[in-house]
Amino acid sequence: MNYRSTATRSTGIAIPLGALRTAGGWVVGEYPDLTGLAGLCSKAGLSLVQLLPVNDSGGQSSPYSALSAFALHPLYLRLADLPEAARCPGVLADFERASAALRDVARYPYAAALAVKLAALRAIHDANREAIAADRSVDAFIEENDWVKPYAVYKRLKAANAEASWRAWPEYRDPGPAGIQALWEDPAARDEQRFHAWTQMRCAGQFGKASGELARAGITLLGDLPILMNEDSADVWAERGNFRLESRAGAPPDMFAEFGQNWGFPIYDWEAMAADGHSFWRRRIAQADRYYSAYRIDHVLGFFRIWALPERESSGYLGRFLPGLTLSRAELAGLGFDAGRLRWISEPHIPTADLYDAAHDVPDSSGAVLSAMSLALDRIGTEELFLFKRSIRGERDLEELELPAPVREFLLARWRDRVLVPVRVAGDGSPDGAAAEYVPAWRPESARAWSTLSGAEQRALRALFDSRRQEEQALWLERGRELLGTLKGFSSMLPCAEDLGAVPPGVPETLQDLGMLGLRIPRWTRYWDRPGSPFIPLREFPELSVCTPSVHDTSTLRGWWEKEGGREGFAAAYCPGLKPVPAALDPASALVVLRALAAAASRLFVLQAQDLLDLSPAWRSADPSEDRVNVPGAVDDFNWTWRMRPSVEDLVADADWLRMVRTVAESR
Repeated sequence: MNYRSTATRSTGIAIPLGALRTAGGWVVGEYPDLTGLAGLCSKAGLSLVQLLPVNDSGGQSSPYSALSAFALHPLYLRLADLPEAARCPGVLADFERASAALRDVARYPYAAALAVKLAALRAIHDANREAIAADRSVDAFIEENDWVKPYAVYKRLKAANAEASWRAWPEYRDPGPAGIQALWEDPAARDEQRFHAWTQMRCAGQFGKASGELARAGITLLGDLPILMNEDSADVWAERGNFRLESRAGAPPDMFAEFGQNWGFPIYDWEAMAADGHSFWRRRIAQADRYYSAYRIDHVLGFFRIWALPERESSGYLGRFLPGLTLSRAELAGLGFDAGRLRWISEPHIPTADLYDAAHDVPDSSGAVLSAMSLALDRIGTEELFLFKRSIRGERDLEELELPAPVREFLLARWRDRVLVPVRVAGDGSPDGAAAEYVPAWRPESARAWSTLSGAEQRALRALFDSRRQEEQALWLERGRELLGTLKGFSSMLPCAEDLGAVPPGVPETLQDLGMLGLRIPRWTRYWDRPGSPFIPLREFPELSVCTPSVHDTSTLRGWWEKEGGREGFAAAYCPGLKPVPAALDPASALVVLRALAAAASRLFVLQAQDLLDLSPAWRSADPSEDRVNVPGAVDDFNWTWRMRPSVEDLVADADWLRMVRTVAESR
């Protein structure tokens, strides 16, 4: 959809679709609930609604672990609005009875709710099987959306294999287009696959109708496009050529993750994508364009460079940026590092004595050491010194060995202990399994081998590392500008970018040049390179940016204010009139803070629903920690299941709350 803004500076609300609560609504927010939200926004002076991804994520509650980049989540389908439901009132009655036990909970039970919804959907489909089989609109939907057949076949096979990843299937792991078409045409599979196609048609109808009503009300709908795809997805299964399955995406070590992060998602093969005109992304953008007038690209830095990890690594430590420049064996030899010296700094060397020290407190320590030697290590000649076996390709291989925990942890630590990380090139003729190319480890100077190098060797390596990193900066900016410029040209939606984290120099300027709105979270928006790291004044925020006090991966504004520290400096910079600075962010103080932040020069000011609910003593939670949407790194029933306490109708009827929200919006 075209992005139309009635005002240059807009204020909006960010809320997961499943978090919406309406009078008479279901356990989880549904597509039609967006219509009521449009009315609420109009009364509250809000002109934008931001959603998390609404793609089918199967058994995963995280919307960023989708089974498809195109298919919508059936969890949000309203059954009573299905035309087929009128023919089977008993199914709806059974559905309501099954849903009763799931209601009135602070956070919705994702797995149980999905099971109840899918069971009812199947019952409605089965009761209307003949009509759906003959429905030409289903056929038209399938023909108009080329992703439907692979998705439906994938869903059928995944269910037939107890929901296991396609990598664990006994057959059909790599069918190719012809194989998928043959599976689609299997008469025995027709009914099951048509169920998934029909479900997607109904999801598209309900979401399309709701998004259209938002647009007619003058409300911008901002969607979320995750950059990466779950390996266990219809897209990776069916379009293998777009992905590099030998690598995984993640993040390098930082203050929050000592060994970095491994997200488990395969990286893209951008060269292969470019060869077919970026068809995958063109289709993704076109799909989003059906519903949204603005979109957010999650982890936009990944378009500039991605932290890539070998498939067998479990942490994020031994990775490298792609695109990236490597160090050749020849140029390292020119610095005096012959084959032996290269092996010394790129492969961990483990003395026998260190093994015994690691097993000191283990019962039968000698047996544990011998097991480690047998399973993971090879002796260097007759020396009391070992290298890892060539069969050990990553941390996962070590984690799977039957060794006492202290010994396994020791081996893992030594596995990461390198100055250089080999980049193995198959068939390069390297002797003894050596690599043809290398990249610096993330912390090369913390490796044990570093201290054994001469001062001249250390200086030479530092100079080479610094030179290569500077060359990479230009490479990253070129890649990002090319890819994002291509994506932007695919639609007239307003593009927004999540550009948090360690942002390379030049990235903010590139986004500005492309007309993409970056993200500014005031608590973290500082001049980090200046003494004392002062907060950046709100008037200096870029006009092409989105200012927001909190996002789904952070604490709420109130949660940060009351539990995490830093409020005094924040208040002094952004709301100096708030004196004394309260330890608890009560509704009156929250209003002062939000009005102050609304003055940011950013084009969009978007608030999580939780931050707006904190303006009311009636609607705020007793503990702001309960209002988090997601705690990164945790996999549990808490994440992604937040639901607002009041209904949309409650908020529409609350004149005091509406007045405070309008006051914030009018402060722009």
